[in-house]
Amino acid sequence: MKHIIIGGVAGGATAAARIRRADEFAEIIMLEKGKYISYANCGLPYYIGGTITEREDLFLQTPASLGKRFNMEVRVENEVISIDAETKSVKVKRKDGSVYAENYDKLLLSPGATPVKPPLEGIELEGIFTLRNVDDTDTIKEYLNSHKVESAVVVGAGFIGLEMAENLHRAGAKVSIVEMGNQLMPAVDFSVAAHLHLHLLQKGVQLFLEQSVERFEKQGNNIEVCFKSGKSVLTDMVILSIGVRPETKLAKDAGLIIGETGGIWVDEFLETSVKDIYAVGDAIEFPHPLTGKPWLNYLANPANRQGRIVADNMVFGNTVKYEGAIGTAIAKVFDMTVATTGLSAKRLKQLEILYTSSTTHSASHAGYYPNALPLTLKLTFDPATGKLYGGQCVGYDGVDKRIDQIALLIKNGGTIYDLLKIEHTYAPPFSSAKDPIAIAGYVATNIVSGVMPAVTWRHIRETDLNTTILLDVRTRGEHASGAIPNSVNIPVDELRSRMNELPKDKEIITYCAVGLRGYLALIILTANGFKNVKNLSGGYKTYALASMCLNK
Repeated sequence: MKHIIIGGVAGGATAAARIRRADEFAEIIMLEKGKYISYANCGLPYYIGGTITEREDLFLQTPASLGKRFNMEVRVENEVISIDAETKSVKVKRKDGSVYAENYDKLLLSPGATPVKPPLEGIELEGIFTLRNVDDTDTIKEYLNSHKVESAVVVGAGFIGLEMAENLHRAGAKVSIVEMGNQLMPAVDFSVAAHLHLHLLQKGVQLFLEQSVERFEKQGNNIEVCFKSGKSVLTDMVILSIGVRPETKLAKDAGLIIGETGGIWVDEFLETSVKDIYAVGDAIEFPHPLTGKPWLNYLANPANRQGRIVADNMVFGNTVKYEGAIGTAIAKVFDMTVATTGLSAKRLKQLEILYTSSTTHSASHAGYYPNALPLTLKLTFDPATGKLYGGQCVGYDGVDKRIDQIALLIKNGGTIYDLLKIEHTYAPPFSSAKDPIAIAGYVATNIVSGVMPAVTWRHIRETDLNTTILLDVRTRGEHASGAIPNSVNIPVDELRSRMNELPKDKEIITYCAVGLRGYLALIILTANGFKNVKNLSGGYKTYALASMCLNK
């Protein structure tokens, strides 16, 4: 059996190694148009910033080492320029421009994705870069070493954009971020992203939100980034992190079906619309397990999993089904970490899927143990069944393990009730006896059961105070230091003796710092005959931070 693999990063390299383990005698040829294979794509920003000091550390394998270990041909700088599905052959162009043909029994496409580079005036100026591969990294690194870069603009505030902002800052540049949306990190909800807004501002990063780039102009040794609003910023270099699109030219030219989102269509076995041609990685679209709708997922973990599955299907026939990915991702943003899995509230709203959400604030480990740091966890779920739709977490420590647990539950069809069943390892340096996951589960179950009707910070901003009382149940000192406008302050410990001050014919929304005392106040009022009481999810902390960022 002869297998040809187009693309030698992530899914392609994983598939090649797995094919050899499954079949010692198969002929395997890997064709990669670039100079490098099997490199740590996600580590590129950290090499640019100097956290990873040795360039060689980015490479998991070289063409020679991979070829020797797995007894395969690895041909770099060999670009496949066409596929003939009828004759089961590919045409390949060498570095010197010569072309040759190669036959196959099974073919795997793992071409990845290409950076979006819109046709803006001046976009080809020196000092404007995209970051997708090792060559891009070398170019940026050389520019930083050969030029005096005191300032940098990052266009786009997704995962790579924020990682580049941090690493350019680490390299000594004053960094500005330009984003056409109203928030950083579009993958998460605004209230979660607000934590990053504040953190970046504290680090001296300038944010230009709701700004679209119109053109780039050369101004002496600098680049002027001009916005459609008429504003502009002067800088020494620009990183374009606007996004990527699947690389599908080969597939289109070969007559393979391209799906509705623009990726290569594959079935549950990762086989394309043409028999014996498979595809994995950033170039494919696949149904989302929660929505059933096709989507593009540009993440390394699913690409590697797909590579393993597709190898078995290429060797043994279509025996292993791929379940799909829910979009579990994480980023380090200076001292903070943000992670997400599943469907955010804004995505559910776009899809017109009925949902509710909860926001909880906990400590990363036991509060009495030194260096317990704040952790914010947001869940989205079905208001009737409690089925988990998504989770988002932002904080300084322990973010990854909470989202990983939620991701596993979502992929297995779990509910908010399953959060209560997780047996967490507990010792004061690592967690609390009631882990943030458990706290989030308890709050969510209270919402679904009706024990704690909840409202969001956005609801508060739209509330008519002629018909609603905002009840701040924090201490007088807390209320004096900052409160929701026009709220009434009755500390929770005084509520039983002062509830006669509250009308029973109006809606009452309770709130405290993070939600717990607000919930206790709701229970007290409900038990004493108040019929229309709700609690602010996430408390004043969520409201104040999100409102502050929304108003900037």
